[in-house]
Amino acid sequence: MPLDHSVIGLEGEPQERSWTAKDTMLYALGVGAGTSELEFTTEKGQRVLPTFAVLAAQARGRRFGDFDPAMLVHAEQGFELHRELPPAGSVRTTSKVTGIYDKGSGALVTTEATAVDPETGEPVISSRSSVFIRGEGGFGGERGPRDDWAAPDRAPDHKVTYSTLPEQALIYRLSGDYNPLHSDPEFAARAGFDRPILHGLCTYGVTGRALLHAVAGSDPARFKAMSGRFSSPVFPGESLTVSIWVDGTDVLFRTAKDDGTVVLDRGRAVIA
Repeated sequence: MPLDHSVIGLEGEPQERSWTAKDTMLYALGVGAGTSELEFTTEKGQRVLPTFAVLAAQARGRRFGDFDPAMLVHAEQGFELHRELPPAGSVRTTSKVTGIYDKGSGALVTTEATAVDPETGEPVISSRSSVFIRGEGGFGGERGPRDDWAAPDRAPDHKVTYSTLPEQALIYRLSGDYNPLHSDPEFAARAGFDRPILHGLCTYGVTGRALLHAVAGSDPARFKAMSGRFSSPVFPGESLTVSIWVDGTDVLFRTAKDDGTVVLDRGRAVIA
Protein backbone atom coordinates (compact mmCIF):
# COMPACT_ATOMS: atom_id res chain seq x y z
CA MET A 1 0.00 0.00 0.00
CA PRO A 2 1.51 3.40 -0.95
CA LEU A 3 2.00 6.04 1.70
CA ASP A 4 -1.04 8.25 2.36
CA HIS A 5 -0.21 11.78 1.20
CA SER A 6 -3.62 13.07 2.27
CA VAL A 7 -2.43 13.28 5.90
CA ILE A 8 0.09 16.04 5.10
CA GLY A 9 -0.77 19.17 7.06
CA LEU A 10 -3.52 17.55 9.15
CA GLU A 11 -2.98 18.19 12.84
CA GLY A 12 -3.59 15.27 15.20
CA GLU A 13 -5.57 15.40 18.40
CA PRO A 14 -3.73 17.04 21.34
CA GLN A 15 -2.13 14.52 23.67
CA GLU A 16 -0.92 15.06 27.20
CA ARG A 17 2.31 13.55 28.46
CA SER A 18 3.76 13.73 31.94
CA TRP A 19 7.06 12.61 33.38
CA THR A 20 8.56 12.08 36.82
CA ALA A 21 11.98 12.78 38.31
CA LYS A 22 12.68 9.05 37.96
CA ASP A 23 11.94 9.26 34.21
CA THR A 24 14.44 12.07 33.66
CA MET A 25 17.11 10.33 35.75
CA LEU A 26 16.59 7.10 33.80
CA TYR A 27 16.86 9.02 30.52
CA ALA A 28 20.18 10.50 31.66
CA LEU A 29 21.52 7.02 32.42
CA GLY A 30 20.20 5.82 29.06
CA VAL A 31 22.31 8.36 27.16
CA GLY A 32 25.44 7.58 29.16
CA ALA A 33 25.46 10.06 32.05
CA GLY A 34 26.97 8.64 35.23
CA THR A 35 28.73 9.48 38.47
CA SER A 36 30.37 12.63 37.06
CA GLU A 37 26.93 14.08 36.20
CA LEU A 38 25.04 13.58 39.45
CA GLU A 39 22.92 16.70 38.92
CA PHE A 40 21.24 14.74 36.09
CA THR A 41 21.37 11.19 37.46
CA THR A 42 20.29 11.76 41.09
CA GLU A 43 17.59 13.75 42.85
CA LYS A 44 20.00 16.11 44.68
CA GLY A 45 19.60 19.48 42.93
CA GLN A 46 18.29 17.57 39.92
CA ARG A 47 18.23 19.16 36.48
CA VAL A 48 17.22 17.71 33.12
CA LEU A 49 19.36 17.00 30.06
CA PRO A 50 18.04 19.27 27.28
CA THR A 51 17.67 16.41 24.77
CA PHE A 52 14.95 14.89 26.98
CA ALA A 53 12.79 17.47 25.19
CA VAL A 54 12.59 15.12 22.21
CA LEU A 55 10.88 12.46 24.34
CA ALA A 56 8.69 14.92 26.22
CA ALA A 57 7.29 16.29 22.94
CA GLN A 58 6.55 12.92 21.33
CA ALA A 59 2.94 12.30 20.36
CA ARG A 60 1.19 9.65 18.30
CA GLY A 61 0.49 11.07 14.87
CA ARG A 62 -1.83 10.04 12.06
CA ARG A 63 -1.07 6.82 10.22
CA PHE A 64 0.55 7.54 6.88
CA GLY A 65 0.43 4.06 5.32
CA ASP A 66 1.22 0.39 5.83
CA PHE A 67 4.84 -0.72 5.58
CA ASP A 68 7.29 -3.15 7.15
CA PRO A 69 8.47 -1.43 10.37
CA ALA A 70 11.86 -3.10 9.95
CA MET A 71 12.39 -0.82 6.95
CA LEU A 72 11.95 2.38 8.98
CA VAL A 73 14.90 4.29 10.46
CA HIS A 74 15.08 7.65 12.21
CA ALA A 75 16.57 10.13 9.74
CA GLU A 76 16.59 13.60 11.33
CA GLN A 77 15.74 15.22 14.64
CA GLY A 78 15.58 18.78 15.91
CA PHE A 79 14.07 20.66 18.84
CA GLU A 80 13.84 24.13 20.32
CA LEU A 81 13.38 24.68 24.05
CA HIS A 82 11.33 27.72 25.04
CA ARG A 83 12.25 27.23 28.71
CA GLU A 84 14.26 24.82 30.81
CA LEU A 85 12.50 21.53 31.52
CA PRO A 86 11.72 20.61 35.15
CA PRO A 87 12.67 17.17 36.57
CA ALA A 88 8.95 16.34 36.70
CA GLY A 89 6.27 17.94 34.58
CA SER A 90 3.76 17.64 31.77
CA VAL A 91 2.98 19.06 28.33
CA ARG A 92 0.14 18.92 25.82
CA THR A 93 1.39 18.14 22.32
CA THR A 94 -0.06 18.36 18.83
CA SER A 95 1.75 16.98 15.79
CA LYS A 96 1.37 16.77 12.04
CA VAL A 97 3.05 15.30 8.96
CA THR A 98 4.65 18.16 7.02
CA GLY A 99 5.92 16.29 3.97
CA ILE A 100 6.44 12.94 2.21
CA TYR A 101 9.40 13.07 -0.15
CA ASP A 102 10.63 10.67 -2.82
CA LYS A 103 14.27 9.71 -2.26
CA GLY A 104 14.26 6.95 -4.87
CA SER A 105 15.25 4.01 -2.70
CA GLY A 106 12.80 5.09 -0.03
CA ALA A 107 10.50 7.81 1.27
CA LEU A 108 11.35 10.56 3.75
CA VAL A 109 8.42 11.50 6.00
CA THR A 110 8.80 14.76 7.97
CA THR A 111 6.79 15.77 11.03
CA GLU A 112 6.49 18.68 13.44
CA ALA A 113 5.19 18.81 17.00
CA THR A 114 4.43 21.63 19.42
CA ALA A 115 4.30 20.99 23.16
CA VAL A 116 2.68 23.56 25.44
CA ASP A 117 2.08 24.00 29.15
CA PRO A 118 -1.30 22.31 29.80
CA GLU A 119 -2.35 25.04 32.23
CA THR A 120 -1.23 28.21 30.44
CA GLY A 121 -0.93 27.15 26.80
CA GLU A 122 2.53 28.72 26.62
CA PRO A 123 4.99 26.93 24.32
CA VAL A 124 7.54 24.65 25.97
CA ILE A 125 9.07 22.61 23.11
CA SER A 126 9.02 22.80 19.32
CA SER A 127 10.16 19.55 17.70
CA ARG A 128 10.90 18.44 14.13
CA SER A 129 11.78 14.96 12.95
CA SER A 130 11.84 12.71 9.92
CA VAL A 131 11.95 8.99 9.22
CA PHE A 132 13.28 7.17 6.18
CA ILE A 133 11.29 4.16 4.96
CA ARG A 134 13.27 1.92 2.66
CA GLY A 135 11.41 0.55 -0.35
CA GLU A 136 8.68 3.21 -0.29
CA GLY A 137 10.24 5.61 -2.81
CA GLY A 138 9.90 5.80 -6.57
CA PHE A 139 6.42 7.36 -6.57
CA GLY A 140 7.48 10.39 -8.60
CA GLY A 141 7.26 12.96 -5.83
CA GLU A 142 9.49 15.87 -4.87
CA ARG A 143 12.86 15.02 -3.35
CA GLY A 144 12.49 17.64 -0.62
CA PRO A 145 14.57 20.64 0.46
CA ARG A 146 18.37 20.50 0.40
CA ASP A 147 20.59 21.42 3.33
CA ASP A 148 23.71 23.51 2.68
CA TRP A 149 25.42 22.45 5.93
CA ALA A 150 29.22 22.20 5.72
CA ALA A 151 31.83 21.85 8.43
CA PRO A 152 34.09 24.92 8.78
CA ASP A 153 37.48 24.68 7.07
CA ARG A 154 39.37 24.63 10.35
CA ALA A 155 40.01 22.37 13.29
CA PRO A 156 37.05 22.02 15.67
CA ASP A 157 37.01 24.17 18.79
CA HIS A 158 36.16 21.13 20.91
CA LYS A 159 36.34 17.35 20.50
CA VAL A 160 34.60 15.20 23.09
CA THR A 161 34.67 11.39 23.16
CA TYR A 162 32.19 9.26 25.10
CA SER A 163 32.02 5.48 25.14
CA THR A 164 28.74 3.58 25.07
CA LEU A 165 28.05 0.41 27.01
CA PRO A 166 27.36 -2.97 25.36
CA GLU A 167 23.99 -2.82 27.13
CA GLN A 168 23.34 0.87 26.32
CA ALA A 169 20.32 0.18 24.08
CA LEU A 170 18.75 -2.02 26.77
CA ILE A 171 18.97 0.87 29.24
CA TYR A 172 17.81 3.53 26.78
CA ARG A 173 14.76 1.52 25.66
CA LEU A 174 13.36 1.80 29.21
CA SER A 175 12.61 5.46 28.41
CA GLY A 176 9.86 4.20 26.11
CA ASP A 177 11.28 3.16 22.72
CA TYR A 178 10.77 -0.61 22.62
CA ASN A 179 11.47 -1.00 18.89
CA PRO A 180 12.92 -4.55 18.67
CA LEU A 181 15.52 -3.28 16.19
CA HIS A 182 17.48 -2.28 19.28
CA SER A 183 17.07 -5.45 21.34
CA ASP A 184 16.05 -8.47 19.21
CA PRO A 185 18.80 -10.03 17.03
CA GLU A 186 16.24 -11.74 14.76
CA PHE A 187 14.38 -8.49 14.10
CA ALA A 188 17.68 -6.66 13.52
CA ALA A 189 18.63 -9.32 10.95
CA ARG A 190 15.39 -8.62 9.04
CA ALA A 191 16.54 -5.00 8.81
CA GLY A 192 19.95 -6.05 7.48
CA PHE A 193 22.04 -5.78 10.66
CA ASP A 194 24.06 -8.59 12.22
CA ARG A 195 23.03 -7.45 15.73
CA PRO A 196 20.75 -4.83 17.32
CA ILE A 197 21.77 -1.21 16.79
CA LEU A 198 21.70 1.71 19.19
CA HIS A 199 18.69 4.01 19.10
CA GLY A 200 19.35 7.08 16.98
CA LEU A 201 17.97 9.23 19.77
CA CYS A 202 20.47 7.66 22.16
CA THR A 203 23.30 8.76 19.86
CA TYR A 204 21.54 12.14 19.75
CA GLY A 205 21.43 12.30 23.55
CA VAL A 206 25.11 11.36 23.91
CA THR A 207 25.93 14.14 21.44
CA GLY A 208 23.73 16.57 23.39
CA ARG A 209 25.67 15.79 26.57
CA ALA A 210 28.92 16.66 24.78
CA LEU A 211 27.47 19.98 23.59
CA LEU A 212 26.05 20.79 27.02
CA HIS A 213 29.33 20.29 28.87
CA ALA A 214 31.73 21.62 26.21
CA VAL A 215 29.84 24.73 25.10
CA ALA A 216 27.03 25.51 27.56
CA GLY A 217 29.02 25.25 30.78
CA SER A 218 26.87 22.24 31.82
CA ASP A 219 23.93 24.65 32.27
CA PRO A 220 20.70 23.39 30.63
CA ALA A 221 19.21 26.91 30.79
CA ARG A 222 21.72 28.01 28.12
CA PHE A 223 20.84 25.17 25.73
CA LYS A 224 18.21 26.53 23.34
CA ALA A 225 18.09 24.27 20.26
CA MET A 226 19.70 21.30 18.52
CA SER A 227 19.22 19.49 15.21
CA GLY A 228 21.02 16.84 13.20
CA ARG A 229 20.77 14.06 10.61
CA PHE A 230 21.45 10.41 11.35
CA SER A 231 23.86 9.15 8.71
CA SER A 232 25.06 5.72 9.91
CA PRO A 233 24.12 3.21 12.62
CA VAL A 234 25.92 2.84 15.93
CA PHE A 235 26.30 -0.49 17.73
CA PRO A 236 26.17 -0.58 21.53
CA GLY A 237 29.70 -0.57 22.94
CA GLU A 238 31.17 1.74 20.30
CA SER A 239 32.71 5.10 21.22
CA LEU A 240 31.45 8.40 19.84
CA THR A 241 33.51 11.54 19.20
CA VAL A 242 31.72 14.86 18.81
CA SER A 243 33.53 17.59 16.84
CA ILE A 244 32.22 21.07 17.70
CA TRP A 245 32.70 24.43 15.97
CA VAL A 246 31.57 27.56 17.83
CA ASP A 247 30.63 30.93 16.32
CA GLY A 248 29.02 33.00 19.04
CA THR A 249 25.72 31.41 20.00
CA ASP A 250 25.70 29.30 16.81
CA VAL A 251 27.29 25.87 17.06
CA LEU A 252 27.98 23.32 14.33
CA PHE A 253 28.82 19.72 15.15
CA ARG A 254 29.10 16.19 13.85
CA THR A 255 29.54 12.86 15.61
CA ALA A 256 31.70 9.98 14.42
CA LYS A 257 32.71 6.49 15.56
CA ASP A 258 36.27 5.35 16.28
CA ASP A 259 36.78 4.27 12.66
CA GLY A 260 35.88 7.76 11.45
CA THR A 261 32.39 6.86 10.20
CA VAL A 262 30.12 9.88 10.66
CA VAL A 263 26.92 8.85 12.44
CA LEU A 264 25.28 12.24 13.10
CA ASP A 265 25.91 15.16 10.76
CA ARG A 266 24.43 18.46 9.61
CA GLY A 267 24.47 19.28 13.30
CA ARG A 268 23.42 22.68 14.56
CA ALA A 269 22.81 23.97 18.06
CA VAL A 270 22.03 27.30 19.68
CA ILE A 271 23.71 28.02 23.01
CA ALA A 272 22.96 31.24 24.91
